[in-house]
Formats: sequence, C-alpha cells, structure tokens
Amino acid sequence: MKAEYNEQLLLKGLANNDSKAIETIYKENFQVILSLIINNNGSSDDARDVFQEAMIALYEKAQSQSFVLTCRIQTYLYSVCRRLWLKRLQQNGRYLYDSDSVSETVAVEEDLEEHERKNAEFAIMDRALSSLGEPCKSLLEAYYLQKKDMQEIAKEFRYTNADNAKNQKYKCLMRLKKLFFAQFNIGE
Repeated sequence: MKAEYNEQLLLKGLANNDSKAIETIYKENFQVILSLIINNNGSSDDARDVFQEAMIALYEKAQSQSFVLTCRIQTYLYSVCRRLWLKRLQQNGRYLYDSDSVSETVAVEEDLEEHERKNAEFAIMDRALSSLGEPCKSLLEAYYLQKKDMQEIAKEFRYTNADNAKNQKYKCLMRLKKLFFAQFNIGE
C-alpha cells in the first residue's frame, strides 16, 4: 500500500510540475527504458528522446482529473516507450513486423487501455480478497501465493486432514468468486 501511495504522490507532483517528483520518476525508471532501447538497436540519445515523449504523455494524463493509473508508473512508462520505440524502428525501416503479428501494430492507446482494464480487474480481485475475511484470505494466500501444499495448510490452519483443508479452500474460492463478480458487475 505504501508504494501505491508514493506512486500517487509522484503522479500528483508530476501534474503540478514538482521538480522533485519529476526527478524521482526519472531516477527510478530511466535505466529500464535505456536498457530496452539499447537492447533493441538504439542509443542512449534515442532512449532519452523516447523517455521524454513518454514522460510528456504521462504528464498530460496526470493533469486529467479523470485519469486513474491502475499500474505502476514504471509499467506505464515501459509500455509507452516500447510502443514508441517499435513505431520509430518501423518508420526508419529497422523493424519489420510479420503481417501475422497484428498485435505489434496496435496503437499505444489501445495497448494501454487493455493493460489498464486488466489492472482494474486485478484491483477488483484485490478488494474482493481483502473483503473475504479470515481464515479464507490467509488460506487462499497460503495455497496460491505461498504455494503451500494441502498437508502444510491443514497443519497450519489446524484442520484434521488435507481433505478438510481442500474442502475449505474450495468454499473460500467460491466466496471469493462471488465477491469478485459482485464488485466487477458494479464497475461495468
């Protein structure tokens, strides 16, 4: 939650032309973009140009009251920079795409909309998981995130055996699914 809060502060700072926020965004993200560009037939000057374009796009979005960033700033910048760089390579004749690979020619905005939609769904899932309550939340996290087997879960949650733990996991999963779709349908 703290990282998400910091990112929101950085976005607000960017929208308000706060030099400290802009500098932080550059420091935390430029190296990733530099690597992307250099590893794909570019130079550090190319990386600076592309990164600057992406920063302008983010700045313009951040100034909009309706804009909600549903992913990390780095993810957003990387996606924009990748699309801008592929487009530039294509214009310079240094990148030839396979006509079967239509996904590579999708506009940046469409790619970002899809990415934002998926992140919105992840946010809904996170809220659903948070509202699930205990022990279901911890049980599902133990199984899906911590990759514990049913024997470990049965022992940790004091179920009589792995089958009981498995049944409880199923019930918790059904409750999570119900919560997710209830929140998902409200958002549509």
